[in-house]
Amino acid sequence: MSGDETKTIAILALQGVQLLDVSGPMDVFAEANTQAGREVYRLLVASRSDEAIRSSSGARLLPDIVIGADGGEPVDTLLVAGSPNAAVTVPDAAVLAWLKRMAATTRRYGSVCAGAFVLAAAGLLAGRRVATHWAVADRLARAYPDIAVEPDAIHVRDGRLRTAAGVTAGLDLALALVEEDLGREIAMRVAAQLVMFFKRPGGQMQFSRREEALPAGRSALQELQRWVAANPAERHSIASMARRLNLSPRHFARLFAMEVGVTPASWVEAARVSAARRLLETGRSPPKQVAAACGFANADVLRRAFMRHVGVTPADYRRRFTPED
Repeated sequence: MSGDETKTIAILALQGVQLLDVSGPMDVFAEANTQAGREVYRLLVASRSDEAIRSSSGARLLPDIVIGADGGEPVDTLLVAGSPNAAVTVPDAAVLAWLKRMAATTRRYGSVCAGAFVLAAAGLLAGRRVATHWAVADRLARAYPDIAVEPDAIHVRDGRLRTAAGVTAGLDLALALVEEDLGREIAMRVAAQLVMFFKRPGGQMQFSRREEALPAGRSALQELQRWVAANPAERHSIASMARRLNLSPRHFARLFAMEVGVTPASWVEAARVSAARRLLETGRSPPKQVAAACGFANADVLRRAFMRHVGVTPADYRRRFTPED
C-alpha cells in the first residue's frame, strides 16, 4: 500500500450476520485511521438489498453498498462476515456472482468466521489454505474437499486471500491487515488502544471443545465411555475395558474403532485431557496432582497429551482460563 490514498474496505453482511464479525474489524480499521492521523481506510457495509440487516443479536445495520443496485466504487479489501447459520445457508446467485466479480478486482479478499462458507460457495477458496471457526471447520472440509482447512489457525494468509477463525479472530485478522499496510508500530498502537493482543498466543484448539471425548456407538459402549470419563485415573487398558463388556480384547478394539471412530486408547487419552481441562479451569492443584487425578503417568505425559489436544501447555491453559482470586 503506497501513498496517502484512502482505501475502501467493504464487509459483506447478510441477514443474520454475527455483529462482531462486522463491527470488530471495522473498529480496528477505524482506530488505525486515528493512529495514522488520516483516513487510511474508508469503511463500508455491503448487503443484498437496501433493507436493514438484522444481526443474530437483533441489532440492525444499514448497508452502504447494495448488490446489483450500486455501480460500485473500487474496493481495496473485501471481507465476508459470518453468521450462526452460514454453514447451512446458500446465498442467492446474485451474491455469489457479485463476490466473484469483486474478488477478481480487489487487492485482497477474505472472510471472518463462517463467512468462509460464502466464499466457498462462490468458488473462491478452491485449492487454498483457509481458517474458519473450529466448530464448523470439519463441515467446511467435508463440503469442500479441495480446500485445505487449518482448524487451529487464528487467521491464514494465502496469496490475496485472508481468512479468520471465529468471531473475535476478525479483530486479529484486521490488525494483521493494518500491519501489512501501515507497519508494526501503528499496528501495535492500535492493539494497545483496543486492549487486545498484538499477536494472540496459541491457536483455536485452546478454545475448542471439538476434541472432547463424547460417548458414541451402541449403548453398551456409551456406558463404558461414561464410566471411563467418570474415572479417568483408573487403568483403562484394552483388556480391562473388554472385560467390562465380556468381549475379547481383539473384538472389543475392532468394535470400538468401528462404532466410535477412534481407537480405545485415543478415546481414553481425550477423556483424560477433558478431565484435566476441568481441573485446571476450576482448581489450584499442581500439574503433578492433576496428572495423577486424570490417569497420566506424570506431569510430562500430561503436558504432551495436552499439547496434542489443546495446542498449549497445561500451565498456559490455566493462566488463560482460570479466574483470578
